[in-house]
Amino acid sequence: MDYYIFFVTVPNIEEGKKIANILVESRLAACANIIQDVFSIYRWKGNIERENELLLILKTTEENCNHLIQKVREVHSYSNPECVAFKIEKGSTDYLDWIKENVC
Repeated sequence: MDYYIFFVTVPNIEEGKKIANILVESRLAACANIIQDVFSIYRWKGNIERENELLLILKTTEENCNHLIQKVREVHSYSNPECVAFKIEKGSTDYLDWIKENVC
């Protein structure tokens, strides 16, 4: 089984908690960490934007990746939210088993 870590940026703590709760309660993510004080610089619609954001770090299985992306699109306030994943190449077997047990 393959495991993934997702990064999702959010505009504020309220939205971060809302999205994290939805994903964990629906078993699309086993865990969500919220990292505050992320400063983002990015190009959007031809302009350079500079924003304070927060970063969600989500852990899930490959089987849930597409559903997680879809749910983030549904509940996120951004029209094009960051939702990128990285495959976990190595990790504690106990922790990876815990992820598997806590997602659908």
